[in-house]
Amino acid sequence: METAICGRLPLSPNPVFNPKPGDKLSLCRGPCPNRGILMAVSAAAPGKGGGVLDRPVKERTTPGRESEFDLRKRRKTAPPFRVILHNDNYNKREYVVQVLMKVIPGMTLDNAVNIMQEAHYNGLSVVIICSQADAEEHCMQLRGNGLLSSIEPASGGC
Repeated sequence: METAICGRLPLSPNPVFNPKPGDKLSLCRGPCPNRGILMAVSAAAPGKGGGVLDRPVKERTTPGRESEFDLRKRRKTAPPFRVILHNDNYNKREYVVQVLMKVIPGMTLDNAVNIMQEAHYNGLSVVIICSQADAEEHCMQLRGNGLLSSIEPASGGC
């Protein structure tokens, strides 16, 4: 059973830094409620003692910019798209491999050769699965280099 306790943890036992309301040494007049850190304690079972203090996370974003959490969430919820390379009878195999390595980030020679071979024998091959914006960009770059390519939603798995 988990128990959560919320409270304030004093920053210092020194009364100058952590005054009580009404102290003469206090730097602020009246109660000083903001002199502690908000804490949460989790315990495995009641009465067992011990617990874990969770450090509060402060995320700062500048106005007009999205936080990393929002960007990650949008990437996860955006449906993936496949970039498909179609076979043609115009381009040499070596040229197709060079274009794939130039256009697709992180494309290795082995992967490019495998994709080219699959497109050659089967008529088409999946080059990469990525977001729609990236898929459109890769497709346009492949077409700009003379290769036949298209995109389609990657629903239903890989």
